[in-house]
Amino acid sequence: MAEKERLSFEEALIKLESIVEQLEDEDITLEDSVKLYEEGVKMSKFCTEILEKAELRIEQVKEANTQ
Repeated sequence: MAEKERLSFEEALIKLESIVEQLEDEDITLEDSVKLYEEGVKMSKFCTEILEKAELRIEQVKEANTQ
């Protein structure tokens, strides 16, 4: 988890894209596929959380400026 906390959104997205590319490789073993899938799910969740926080901040700014 500490690694994810140090990643920026862009870095996490690049890592997620890399995982997807590796999963598309026909020569990957089942074990490696499962490990990559697990890592990909974590990266996806991490990216989603960052986006949700950004959306909340944007909504707060919009509300503060419409009052």
